[in-house]
Amino acid sequence: MKPSVRPFLEATEKFRAGADTPRKFLDRCLETLDLWEPKIAAFVTLNLDGARAAADRSSERWAAGKPLSPIDGMPVGIKDIIETADMPTEMGSPLMKGWTSRKDSASVAALRAAGAIILGKTTTTEFAMSHPFHSTRNPLDLARTPGGSSSGSAAAVAAGIVTAALGTQVIGSGLRPASYCGAFGYKPSVHGINRTGSHDPQSQSCTAIIAATLADTWQVACEIVKRAGGDPGYPGIAGPDRLPAAKKPARLAFVETAGWPTATEEARRALGAAMEKIKAAGVEVIDRRSHASIDAVEADIADAMAFSLKFSDWEMRWFMHSLAERGIEQMSQSSRDRFKIAGTMTIEDYRTALIEREEIRADYNALASTCDGCITLTASGAAPVGITSTGNPAFAVPASLWGTPALSLPVLQAEGLPLGLQFIGYADRDAEAFAVSAWLYDLLAK
Repeated sequence: MKPSVRPFLEATEKFRAGADTPRKFLDRCLETLDLWEPKIAAFVTLNLDGARAAADRSSERWAAGKPLSPIDGMPVGIKDIIETADMPTEMGSPLMKGWTSRKDSASVAALRAAGAIILGKTTTTEFAMSHPFHSTRNPLDLARTPGGSSSGSAAAVAAGIVTAALGTQVIGSGLRPASYCGAFGYKPSVHGINRTGSHDPQSQSCTAIIAATLADTWQVACEIVKRAGGDPGYPGIAGPDRLPAAKKPARLAFVETAGWPTATEEARRALGAAMEKIKAAGVEVIDRRSHASIDAVEADIADAMAFSLKFSDWEMRWFMHSLAERGIEQMSQSSRDRFKIAGTMTIEDYRTALIEREEIRADYNALASTCDGCITLTASGAAPVGITSTGNPAFAVPASLWGTPALSLPVLQAEGLPLGLQFIGYADRDAEAFAVSAWLYDLLAK
């Protein structure tokens, strides 16, 4: 039996009509949990009693015609780097086993206020970095990774256990697992969704959303920001109360990124076929060979991965230092190595990097006068076989470096498995990115 995602918004019409209820919807999710969780290990903690009680309250609100929001009753998973009052936040590390802050993060508090059902905490790699202490598997092929670091979030959505799940992305931690698991992935503009209570302090980090449909993805983001805004000092993403209407772009740019040499031939062909279909629909597609401004942007991101790690290493060093004092032997070798590298950096190194990043972001956002956004692959191919690595993030890191919204659309295939088409928009224009993505999905999913 193959898993399938579980849309929520389309089910709410039945809630209104009394033909279904959030409790029955949750019960179907729990049946799927019983079937798939032993195979994929997407969760580290569950709160089933709390979920059932929340679903009953949601059912009463829908029956009275007074839902708290369009996502009232939606089952959601929370990456175990994000605080929840009723469950530990262990951050994928043995050092944090059983740790709880006894409070909700801003995003979780907002979801609860909107009536969403917090089913459990999903697996993450160690401190949302690269080392997977967990054994989470891809529901579409149990021999393969679901990606990371938002591993359990993507696996839980792909299996149909939850409609949506929160992840995070500093490098490629949200978009890449969405691609591998055939779900929609969204990384907002930097600061676009409030990260208070999320233990990913890096300045490029964003709360990511992985969901069953594009409409579900937007709605989750929208309901969080309505209640919690963006990061402190920022208003958060803005847009309509429902998924923005599809908008055909006039011109798109294809960006190779540093990931292009690593892409499989099948992945390249899949993207090429998609671009031909886009062109046939009357959209101009430009690239570095036809436009010097695109070539300049490609040069800016040629070393995006190593450059981005500078920020992560410096910004995590204080947190890592305190952990190392508590038990460095319980940290992975990769974390120890990065801690050592961070120790060699100076404040001048960091200041120089910040200035360079602002210049790179300005170069990219200047493309807004040239094209409606960029397209590329989300990952270099299908999910890799094995679970000791979460895959290559090269295609996902540019949007993180640029601080722009990016979406992974499950419209391509490689090795008979999902592969995401990535659309990258412009900073603080997330609704526009969704509008173009909706058009692309309508065109390419046929």
